[in-house]
Amino acid sequence: MKIALGADHAGFEYKNRIADLLRKQGHEIIDYGTNDATPVDYPIYGYAVGEAVASGRAQRGIVVCGSSLGIAMAANKVPGVRCAPVFEPLMTELARRHNDANVLALSERLTGWEMTERLVDVFFSTPFEGGRHAHRVEMLFEFGDAARERTLKSIETGQVTGAQTPKEFL
Repeated sequence: MKIALGADHAGFEYKNRIADLLRKQGHEIIDYGTNDATPVDYPIYGYAVGEAVASGRAQRGIVVCGSSLGIAMAANKVPGVRCAPVFEPLMTELARRHNDANVLALSERLTGWEMTERLVDVFFSTPFEGGRHAHRVEMLFEFGDAARERTLKSIETGQVTGAQTPKEFL
């Protein structure tokens, strides 16, 4: 599998270790940097990995920063990206199984290396279930004018409506 990696100055050491781990497993790595502790702006790396995945240059991506949060927010700005910041195995499994996450966001400052290895393993070994979840994943990219209008109406009335899963997906 072709995998895009990116990190800021607070995540480059884990990014490099993840690259080595994945290469040993036979994956092809596209490394967008950064590669040292010189302070950089994390959004640039989140965008690069996001674009690589969304465009098909890579099948999946991993981004790493100090907390995993900022770089995940950046990656999720790219249409087609479903980036999940995770810190334990079950949430990583559910991100794949239910949300078809295609980019994983990890924290070098808050997650130990052994756990990080486990999260990477779960991310690549867990399939997307599809079924009722496919409809919901598709909805993640439908926030256009009609969805915004419906949402604003819900805010005005104080009640969300129309959130039922279609019967064929139950």
